[in-house]
Amino acid sequence: MKENILVINPGSTSTKVAIFNQKGKELFNEIISHSTEELSQFKSLLEQGPVRKKIILDTLKKKNIDSNSLRAIIGRGGVLKPLEAGIYEVNNKLINDLKNAPIEHASNLGGIIAQEIAEEIDVPAYIADPVSVDEFTAIARISGLKGIERKSLLHTLNIRANAFRYAKEQGKKFEELNLIVAHLGGGISIAPIEKGKIIDVNNANDGGPFSPERTGSLPNKALIHLCYSGEYSEKELYKLITYQGGLVSYLGTNDVREVMKKIEQGDKFAELIFEGMCYQIAKEIGAMAAVLKGKVEAIILTGGIAHNDILVNKIKDRTGWIAPVVVYPGEEEMKALAQAVIRVIDGAEKVKTYS
Repeated sequence: MKENILVINPGSTSTKVAIFNQKGKELFNEIISHSTEELSQFKSLLEQGPVRKKIILDTLKKKNIDSNSLRAIIGRGGVLKPLEAGIYEVNNKLINDLKNAPIEHASNLGGIIAQEIAEEIDVPAYIADPVSVDEFTAIARISGLKGIERKSLLHTLNIRANAFRYAKEQGKKFEELNLIVAHLGGGISIAPIEKGKIIDVNNANDGGPFSPERTGSLPNKALIHLCYSGEYSEKELYKLITYQGGLVSYLGTNDVREVMKKIEQGDKFAELIFEGMCYQIAKEIGAMAAVLKGKVEAIILTGGIAHNDILVNKIKDRTGWIAPVVVYPGEEEMKALAQAVIRVIDGAEKVKTYS
């Protein structure tokens, strides 16, 4: 009987695989980690697709999941054209846009891998709440240079899932709340939510705080000099600031646990860099509080590195005056993706067509 949902979530440093039944019960949820060394052998993210697909299929075999039990497959949404939040069935236009996305992001592989597996077993493939969901206000698009606009790109799924979680726990409607949600992972997205709409975000690939892998905002003059130094091609420079920046650049690792070990061993430089990351995260949260004119019900910290109590407390020390800080460590993305399919099965939400 086809009653299970396969959920696929490629991240910058991991591939998450889960099975939920159509009633929302999680049958298994596994995180397959990829080291910086393992991923550095590939020239592009698209080249990682076949390897990640094989890992997913091998995981299903190990878990004794029969492909005939799958009713649908949903992958994490990628860098698509700006679109409204919701669930979309994967079609040729969507696949083409993922393969030719203007920004290289691990989530681009979600819909591609989902569609490849779905075609083999004749079930539908979906994506939901991709990173390119755009609900910006007009003022949020202004950059400071004519011809260049700020763009919406964020960890939409986890941000919205935890905002919905908070609303449910408080007995309130998501659409009534003003929140700041900080997704803290390999990349960092900090988003102000006004009455259910994500009206701004730092765009984890373009600016904001540095993260385990990304540089965040850089001094313009120094970056221009780097571009014309002759040391890097355009692709190499993009890889540098997106995957080899942040903690990787300073400390040679994207693993906060390794950074904490260095600090425990008396590494003062590691301590300074870690403090710097916390400082920049808090500073961005403060900026988003200004976007909401100080009317913030709660600050939500989520994502993998929100498991780190020291990091959380350092952020609280600098932002607790704004609003209560709520911590939902880890991610609800897998459950959120499965729930999107379940809403379609139950008739609560309609599938949208990507065009």
